[in-house]
Amino acid sequence: MACSGALLVLENFIGGKFVPCSSYIDSYNPSTGDVYCKVPDSGKEEVEAAVKAAKAAFPVWSSKSPLERSQILNRLADLIEHDLEAFAQAESKDQGKTITFARTVDIPRAVYNFRFFASSILHHTTECTEMASLGCVHYTSRAPVGVAGLISPWNLPLYLLTWKIAPAIACGNTVVAKPSEMTSVTAWMMCKLLEEAGVPHGVVNVVFGTGAKAGEALVCHPDVPLISFTGSTLTAQRITEKSAPHCKRLSLELGGKNPAIIFDDADLTQCIPTTLRSSFANQGEICLCTSRIFVQRGIYSEFLKRFVAEAKKWKVGNPLDPAVDVGALISKEHLEKVRNYVKKARAEGARVLCGEGMDSLALPAGNQKGYFMLPTVIAEIKDESCCMQEEIFGPVTCVVPFDTEEEAIQRANNVKYGLAATVWSSNVGRVHRVAQRLQSGLVWTNCWLVRDLNLPFGGMKASGVGREGAKDSYEFFTEVKTITIKH
Repeated sequence: MACSGALLVLENFIGGKFVPCSSYIDSYNPSTGDVYCKVPDSGKEEVEAAVKAAKAAFPVWSSKSPLERSQILNRLADLIEHDLEAFAQAESKDQGKTITFARTVDIPRAVYNFRFFASSILHHTTECTEMASLGCVHYTSRAPVGVAGLISPWNLPLYLLTWKIAPAIACGNTVVAKPSEMTSVTAWMMCKLLEEAGVPHGVVNVVFGTGAKAGEALVCHPDVPLISFTGSTLTAQRITEKSAPHCKRLSLELGGKNPAIIFDDADLTQCIPTTLRSSFANQGEICLCTSRIFVQRGIYSEFLKRFVAEAKKWKVGNPLDPAVDVGALISKEHLEKVRNYVKKARAEGARVLCGEGMDSLALPAGNQKGYFMLPTVIAEIKDESCCMQEEIFGPVTCVVPFDTEEEAIQRANNVKYGLAATVWSSNVGRVHRVAQRLQSGLVWTNCWLVRDLNLPFGGMKASGVGREGAKDSYEFFTEVKTITIKH
């Protein structure tokens, strides 16, 4: 790292060393609108160096025992946890999320990702069968694949980067990671801890830059046999096309247009605060956020009245203020995109009940140029509207009534996405029936974002390909071989 006054200047981390880049791009503090740091604008040359370092480190790292790798992952977790507050401050400043969310969700989960895979790698088993009549025994073995290309997004920067790095290196692969150019600081901070944790040089390489240059160079590199990507469906289509000539293995965790179905027997004292959180947490910039709320007609008016009243209580402002509920959106362009969805809804005749264009936003003096938006609730909107079909990825949710269970299921499934859904009802039979029929990789009933990392994570339809989790990540980051022994 170099410093330009108070400005951070990041460097790529290749082969265990920080390496300067020939050109840089600006990264902004979303809460002030000011340039926060300079990020390397890497391309083919930097990716080539990183892949070369990862390939060189692979033989030694892959030959280490799972226990040796586990101990190193645990040490890295300890070091990040020791610096939790510094990481949380940086994540809040870099991404715009509230300091509370960074302290309680992002950084603790990044720590847990390393600890979880440090543990799970010790407990996988292989298969064995016997064909006595032929005098043969068959068994399987698993080996790391090689250099893993990992591309992570800007909404949960360290959280989702470590969700990829931890299983990849736990399984014995080496990695070249590309975080989002808009949120690179915590990845760079993590690099400073790798040597102290005992990670050999070249095992983890981080190349900063844009998707168009650095990301594409990584996806197209012939010596990178697998790509794990979290981001937009449009980018995933390009990754699929570019990796096809190399027959690369892909794990793609993409967008969502997640429904909540609230039946008239739901416990609203639990449902309303949880659905507010699922709609507006992290400024709505989570792929699992609720953006379509279907409420059974018998409680629709009451739900809407209480939901809007509570949404208006959410405080928007300086993300570093612990009393703030909603921080800044990631960029000026993204804020404009989210605002435009609200304008389109209004033009279509929908009713905006609170938030954008309805309530005044009072910001502290230092945050006047930041990218802020109030939690916004839209009603009386058609299912065909772009606001009900496309991923907005901001603090905007739509609330509509329904009459029957069958109708709710059909309308919830009537989008191209299928990542997550929530169902609210006190009828056990109903929640099981509805959960079975929803086209979603994850279904929460009477809760939201309760995760067991042992279980598969991923979506259906345009929400992705593949699953990640204890068993699924192990299978993705290893090659299986069947061996037959005749005796």
